[in-house]
Amino acid sequence: MDIKALRSANPEHWAKAAAIRTLTLDAVAAANSGHSGMAMGMADVATVLFEKHMKFDASCPTWPDRDRFILSAGHGSMLLYSLLHLTGYKDFPIEEIKNFRQMGAKTAGHPENFLSDAIETTTGPLGQGIANAVGFAMAEEIQRARYGKKIVDHFTYVIAGDGCLMEGISQEAIGLAGRHELGKLIVLWDNNNITIDGTVDLADRTDQVQRFKASGWHVQEIDGHDPVAIDAALDAAKKSKKPSMIACKTHIALGSSAQDTSKGHGALTDATLIAETKAAYGVANVAFDVPADVQKQWAAIGARGAADRAEWNERFASLSENKQNEFNRAYAFEAPKKLASVIRKFKKEMSETAPKHATRKSSELTLNVINPVMQETVGGSADLSGSNNTKSKDMTVFDIDNRGG
Repeated sequence: MDIKALRSANPEHWAKAAAIRTLTLDAVAAANSGHSGMAMGMADVATVLFEKHMKFDASCPTWPDRDRFILSAGHGSMLLYSLLHLTGYKDFPIEEIKNFRQMGAKTAGHPENFLSDAIETTTGPLGQGIANAVGFAMAEEIQRARYGKKIVDHFTYVIAGDGCLMEGISQEAIGLAGRHELGKLIVLWDNNNITIDGTVDLADRTDQVQRFKASGWHVQEIDGHDPVAIDAALDAAKKSKKPSMIACKTHIALGSSAQDTSKGHGALTDATLIAETKAAYGVANVAFDVPADVQKQWAAIGARGAADRAEWNERFASLSENKQNEFNRAYAFEAPKKLASVIRKFKKEMSETAPKHATRKSSELTLNVINPVMQETVGGSADLSGSNNTKSKDMTVFDIDNRGG
């Protein structure tokens, strides 16, 4: 990989991506623990995604119609933390980056969503982020059907690694997304072909491109270090009615002496390696230093979505008061006021009549009470509802032509 050529081809892009890489190197070195290589390899993809495609406002991480970003390859958490710091999320000042993997820090070794609103979901066990994302995308479809496209219209983006795709949970999730044509779901695969023990084929020889195609996905293959190709692929993915997988061919630990090796997967802490890598990047060997002009460009990216959010607030205000209250209650995870009374009535009835039912029948009767009151309830049973009684009366099935479920 010719680093000089990458730098000269797109200098402004390179400078922004280099900030992610150097913050990652410095944070992992300070902690003497972590995973440097993935963030270094996927920095170009992440930079294009956040700069040109992600709809978000760093000043309001809970904006309901933001795009969701899920780092399924959670071990590469410094990629996420660098992005959150650079774009101006208040929970991630430089002190948090310096305290990576330290007790009490929001920058845990793997992202934990209860530590900050800026982290969409907890990831770590490989493949689970992909499955989470499928749920996010289904929820977006359901909410859009309920509240309309003017209120709910966002994408869910995922960065997943080779390990994520090896895990069995990924296939169930991929199959579900393809079956339901979740076109607002886009997975960016970090196709670096490296694991802790060596190349991927030590454990797996699956043709991932054909696997996704067979599961009903829109698939593209690109150079994960070419910002023009990344941008074009994301544009195409957003136009597809199918869920999309973009296979991003990358170099783990890009630009370092550990590039394309299993060593590059883990913690790169050697001072000489870091100095040489920063020299290759064309940046000063100063820990946690981001040039002022680069900081300014990243801050502008983080603030760009404020106008979109303001327009969304106006559209939301045009909803009826009842619709606004329903939306706000559901997003606040609050139960409807009526729920407690109907449950009390049901419990009283069951206590008095003491029917002899199988557990699954009792569950069905309970769902028949809860679901009509709590409209946002979503359940799943694949093709076994006739046996396990999970489909309550009056409940319809989520499908391509019935997004409301």
